[in-house]
Amino acid sequence: MGSGPPGLLPLLLLASFIHTWHCTRGQSSYIIDAVGLTILPGSTVESGTAVTVRCQVSVSHNNIPHLTHTFQLTQDDVLIHSSTTTEDSIEYELNPARAADSGNYECRVTVKDKSKTSVRHKLDVTGLQTPNLHLNNLSPYENEEFTATCSAPEEKGSLIFRFYQRFRTGEPEKMKQLATTGNSTETTLRLKHIGDCFLFCDYEIHLVSGTRRSNNSEEIQVIIRALNISPIMNVLPSNDVYEGDIVDVVCKVVGSPLKNIEVFLTKDRRILKKVAATALSHQFTAEEVGSGELMCKAEWGSVQKESYRTITVKELFSKPRLTVEPSDLFEGDRFIMSCSVSIYVPDKINNETIRYSYYKDNVKITSAGTYISVAHSHKNGNYTCNAQASSADHTFIKESPTLIIKAKVPVSKPVLSAVGGTLLLGKPFQLRCHSDSGTLPIMYTLHGPNRLTQQKVVSRPEEEAVFNIAAIFKSTDLNNFVCHAKNSPRKPPMVGLGQQLLRSTIIIEPVSEPALTIYPGVGDISEGHNMTLICSVQKGSPPINFTWYHKEKKEALDSQLSNKLQRSYSIHNVRGDHGGEYYCVVTNQAKETRQSPAVMIGVKLAGWKKGLIVVVCILFILALILVVAFRRRLLHFKRKKTGKLSVKSASTKAERLSLTQAEVNEAANVTPGMMGKSIWSEHVSGSESDDQNSAIAAEKPEPQYTEVQTTQTDPNRVAPVKQGTDTVYSEVRNSQQGVPELADGVSVEYAQLNHDADHEGDHSTQGDQTAGGEHTYEVDNSVTTDAAAEPEE
Repeated sequence: MGSGPPGLLPLLLLASFIHTWHCTRGQSSYIIDAVGLTILPGSTVESGTAVTVRCQVSVSHNNIPHLTHTFQLTQDDVLIHSSTTTEDSIEYELNPARAADSGNYECRVTVKDKSKTSVRHKLDVTGLQTPNLHLNNLSPYENEEFTATCSAPEEKGSLIFRFYQRFRTGEPEKMKQLATTGNSTETTLRLKHIGDCFLFCDYEIHLVSGTRRSNNSEEIQVIIRALNISPIMNVLPSNDVYEGDIVDVVCKVVGSPLKNIEVFLTKDRRILKKVAATALSHQFTAEEVGSGELMCKAEWGSVQKESYRTITVKELFSKPRLTVEPSDLFEGDRFIMSCSVSIYVPDKINNETIRYSYYKDNVKITSAGTYISVAHSHKNGNYTCNAQASSADHTFIKESPTLIIKAKVPVSKPVLSAVGGTLLLGKPFQLRCHSDSGTLPIMYTLHGPNRLTQQKVVSRPEEEAVFNIAAIFKSTDLNNFVCHAKNSPRKPPMVGLGQQLLRSTIIIEPVSEPALTIYPGVGDISEGHNMTLICSVQKGSPPINFTWYHKEKKEALDSQLSNKLQRSYSIHNVRGDHGGEYYCVVTNQAKETRQSPAVMIGVKLAGWKKGLIVVVCILFILALILVVAFRRRLLHFKRKKTGKLSVKSASTKAERLSLTQAEVNEAANVTPGMMGKSIWSEHVSGSESDDQNSAIAAEKPEPQYTEVQTTQTDPNRVAPVKQGTDTVYSEVRNSQQGVPELADGVSVEYAQLNHDADHEGDHSTQGDQTAGGEHTYEVDNSVTTDAAAEPEE
């Protein structure tokens, strides 16, 4: 930044100083040091003394011109003076001071936004002014009103004035007490006692410090004069008269010099006549007024005098009396209405002169001696009758008291209904018997099965005839209930039958115990098939809820709501884990849950699994046979190595050992459990010859046995051989030419057991080396032979 002119900086400093000085002057400082209150001439003064209350303030400030002070002077915390001035003190004059000025004074001074209060000082003004009493009439008449005034002109505040009466003997008696906001009061007084008495007054004032009472005023003597305006009353012809007689009443005030007297004749607080004079006369017919007390009253100003006379008016005949028969009237009943009177003075009134008129709701309906009609709703109303009779000089009309006719409504046919509209068989229930119309009270009687009889009287509109009934188990039992309703002793009861219950009631029959059946049967369920669980009940009101459970599972298998008595649940592609115990649960609106007995279900293996097991077993047996055969061959091979066996020459055909038919039959009867069992051929030596004699061909060959499987039974045989794998034994004999002969009809399975392991498969070149020339052949429905065993060289 560039530098300014050379003289600019001093000017800025000067302007800043001037601005600061002005700001300092604008912020005035002050403090209220003290506020003082002074009461002169002192804190306790006599009533009527001039008192000055002075308030002064001391304020310290920094030369604030025209500083103003607001003074607030209070008496017992009530503001009595306020002023704002520049002076530091004010004065408040109490001239003269009265008792009402007594209290605690305090001065509060406010300067701008600060204020301060002086110490509180108490002023006590002693003494009260004696009141003055003034009466406007010193000799009033008895009960005459006059004015009394009590005042204390020099006092201030709210005063309470009291007026007293004192007789020559006795204590003063307070007559009145009045509260005013001023220093005087005016009231009216009335004195009853004839003679002289003395009246005076006083007052009291309520201050914060307490209540103060003044002295009594001067007593004033008052003389009460007697007022002779009591009227005299005469009744002619006498106090006892008959209805229709003319009665004269005279009421007079005698010997009074007063004027402006008013006379009244009254009966039962009703003014019969009034005159502004000292005498009154009045004439009336006896039946117009009737028996009672007549009063004659004279009034002068506020003073009243009375006299009384009792008059008795005798009836020639009674008021008519209206009656109806029957008194208990129902709609549809024929009724007779009669009007009658009692005659007291037959000399003046006879029964032949009396005429009757009947009225309904003030409308004349007949002038006959009686009124006959049939009760109905439009006949209901207020009925009266008039009796008109005439004497020698007067005609009398008297009206009967009102008779209210309201015919009762006969009870209608009752209706039986189940409370709630629903009935559970086997459970207690409630029946309601109700008539749509009928005047209360109505007696309901319920009859039911097993001599059931119950009664209930309905007297209020909100009541109902409800009966508690024991459980029934058949819906047809409802037909046995009957309800009687009656509200008239002269009419038969109305009957409600129970047949309507079947139409109007929802009857819920609890479900019976369910039965669970399985399709197909329990023993016919196999893997892979479908299974159906059928849950059924014999009875129960629909809808019925069926639920199936597997005992080993917590949750339900299925739940169905049906209007039928049975439902089914199917399980497709049954597995082994579907076996176990099953049961079903049923319920309906009766809220009774029933469970079926549990059914045990076993699941069989699938057919292909059974076949697989059989095949595996057969393969296992064949494998076992092969193992055993291999071991046998191995054993034979070892024997061949250890020593040569002599080959015996073939014997003649007669010398052969033949397989008897019994042996064949015995072989055919081998049990199936022995099927597939291998029987191996056994070499039996016919003699004890040595190995050196084995070369002799003429010796008889030993019989050999082998396993034979019969595949077909010859029907020409006596003992047929069982087809299959039954094992039989067959004798194999070597012919002279070296070809073995087989028994007739037997198939021989070929098994070369005696070949040497070193010459296997080479019969043409090494066949002469076999030991003993023994071979086993397989034959199917025919005898198949191998080449003749070459004799051993």
